[in-house]
Amino acid sequence: MWSVVTWARSPRDSLAVESHVVRPVPASDCQCTGNCGLSPKACWVRHSSECVAANLQRWPRCASSPTAASCAAARCSGGFGVDFSRATEDVGSGIALVAQRILSHGVTSFCPTLVTSPPEVYHKVLPQIPVKSGGPHGAGVLANAFHDVLATYGSLDNVRIVTLAPELDRSLEVIQALAAQGICVSLGHSVADLAAAEEAVQNGATFITHLFNAMLPFHHRDPGIVGLLTSDQLPPGHCIFYGMIADGIHTNPAALRIAHRAHPQGLVLVTDAVPALGLGNGRHTLGQQEVEVDGLIAHIAGTKTLCGSIAPMDVCIRHFLQATGCSVESALEAASLHPAQLLGLEKTKGNLDFGADADFVVLDDSLHVQATYISGELVWQAEEAGP
Repeated sequence: MWSVVTWARSPRDSLAVESHVVRPVPASDCQCTGNCGLSPKACWVRHSSECVAANLQRWPRCASSPTAASCAAARCSGGFGVDFSRATEDVGSGIALVAQRILSHGVTSFCPTLVTSPPEVYHKVLPQIPVKSGGPHGAGVLANAFHDVLATYGSLDNVRIVTLAPELDRSLEVIQALAAQGICVSLGHSVADLAAAEEAVQNGATFITHLFNAMLPFHHRDPGIVGLLTSDQLPPGHCIFYGMIADGIHTNPAALRIAHRAHPQGLVLVTDAVPALGLGNGRHTLGQQEVEVDGLIAHIAGTKTLCGSIAPMDVCIRHFLQATGCSVESALEAASLHPAQLLGLEKTKGNLDFGADADFVVLDDSLHVQATYISGELVWQAEEAGP
């Protein structure tokens, strides 16, 4: 899986291993994800909280368990009763609660997401969600994501991802300006045709928000945004990333297979979690809307329109693996390495290579989370996995 905590960290010190205390993370008889897939190697952590390679030591009750870079949620609108799109005086306490609760799902960092809201909501909420590192208190905050950028939304200092519809007037101008600020521009909630989508990518867009959902369906004469996965009009060497909600509700398994086989390197698993995540059936809020949860499905109250997901990241990974028949490492990379690459963090996040941040998870053979580590420190452990 994967992690991401970025600019909150201090500058890196020397990579000379001999100048630091190196200690093994307990993880014996495990398989670590890496550039060559799953392999029986170690994850050792030195004093600077970076990974170095060595032989494995025993980790209780996890024989042959995969050890992987931890997960990150690129889109999370809330969870456990917390709605990030509600303007309160103490947004931070809600962020902290979600950050703590998602550790059990192998997520060590996330992008709190605001759905389309009145300008006053953005002005009040965004300044209260700074980028921060993760730790025992909970997952780290990478940056915010929100839809439909307008000049009235205030400062973009804490914003890392913006979703917009490329067919809107002056959208190319907005894409160029956002990309120049290092903000990831995602295409979604759109009726754009393929030509408009290609032009958006040529001007700096790099991501597609939950592919197949909230966009024109694929058509053989004009595949729309979906056609970006195999387009020959993208800049040379450019990789388009795309989010997939693999919760068993939003996307048919056949559609998951089509997307993965067409462009596996760009697939990013997203939960699109809403505040109802972790709660039972009933009515809950999402920004200005009321959401009704029935079993595993969340609808806008009084309609049959899907409204986010209530499946956590580890559930999405397991469903994706089963639906596509891909390798374990491919499923894990879709929730770790690929999101890190999308955000330009692949040197320190989303992998267990030498020098990477020591944020990772230990899984059992069925990919259930047994333990979560941030900076080499155990921050969550399943009861049955204890000594």
